[in-house]
Amino acid sequence: MSDVKRVYLDHAATTPVRPEVLDVMLPVFGRQYGNPSSFYRSGQEARRLVDQARQSVAACLHADPREIYFTSGGTESDNWAIKGTAAALGGKGRHIVTSRIEHHAVLHSCDALARQGYEITAVEVDADGLVSPEAVRAALRPDTILVSIMMANNEIGTIQPIREIGAICREHKVLFHTDAVQAAGALPIDVGDLNVDLLSISGHKFYAPKGVGVLYIRRGVRIANLLDGGAQESNRRAGTENVPGIVALARALELAVAEMPATAQLQSRLRDQLIEDVMSRIPHTRLNGHPTRRLPNNVNFSFEFIEGESILLMLDHFGYACSSGSACTSGSLDPSHVLLAIGLPHEIAHGSLRVTLGHSTQAEDLRRLTADLEQIVARLRAMSPLYEEKTQAGL
Repeated sequence: MSDVKRVYLDHAATTPVRPEVLDVMLPVFGRQYGNPSSFYRSGQEARRLVDQARQSVAACLHADPREIYFTSGGTESDNWAIKGTAAALGGKGRHIVTSRIEHHAVLHSCDALARQGYEITAVEVDADGLVSPEAVRAALRPDTILVSIMMANNEIGTIQPIREIGAICREHKVLFHTDAVQAAGALPIDVGDLNVDLLSISGHKFYAPKGVGVLYIRRGVRIANLLDGGAQESNRRAGTENVPGIVALARALELAVAEMPATAQLQSRLRDQLIEDVMSRIPHTRLNGHPTRRLPNNVNFSFEFIEGESILLMLDHFGYACSSGSACTSGSLDPSHVLLAIGLPHEIAHGSLRVTLGHSTQAEDLRRLTADLEQIVARLRAMSPLYEEKTQAGL
């Protein structure tokens, strides 16, 4: 089926670089290539570009430019926030609170600290993937130094009550970090209103290139450096700045914030129609994540009696690029830790499909997806002994 139209529906994994973003990025490779730490003209031109980008990102997040630190992406930002806090405040306490549905950049950072003697409390979530602010409050201890709860889940799209959790952390004088990698560019972010001390974003989730991100660090918050070396990023993050990536991230975030109301309205409408069509046409299907409190572009289904990997392979044959969950764990045969955390049994969690919409997504693409998915699920269930048992039982 080489002539079939290819439809990309995995924007939570990564996005293409927008032409407008590429336009500002390309000159920095060929003409404005100076090192921002150099004193001659081309170096100072690069420094000006980085400073302008910092101001732009700060405006998008309602932060002070001095609170914006450029990194290599969301994983580094999460590692720096968590490990840097632990290193700086380990003498005060060695307890960290997170949730069971965090990205592995957070969970594995916490695991690394646990091996060093820190105690990690992972609060439970409800069946929609929501973290209760009161559950966070109950998990706090006198030796708690950090709470890390993601703003929106990358697999099931559930948006967390970050403002309320942040207020609780402020009340108890505990630092609060949120992984906003999936939220940035899709949801409004005001770091003051959200009561966050640390916030991570990654450019390739909102049409900037891979390899560039941001860690917001509220003024007055001291965390240890993750990377040591030169004096870049106000002596807090060593390494020559990725100037093309930084310029691109800032432009992409500007565009995303400016277009957010219209984009969110359109994608929410397409999302809801897809959910309605699939749920009405394919029996034994579950929508994962909160029904309304979810990212505008995120849909996550579980289809009983079949495996997600088989669905993905057949969808690829039909021309669709989707996923069964986080791209960072796509090589694992284990079911999603997020789906298990919301209470799905292993056999249903294995049958998951994540569809994430983007700028290129058309209503016709999703109508065709629903029709093809109906056919694919029926074909796979016809080969499933579990489904055969169910139908023979008249269920």
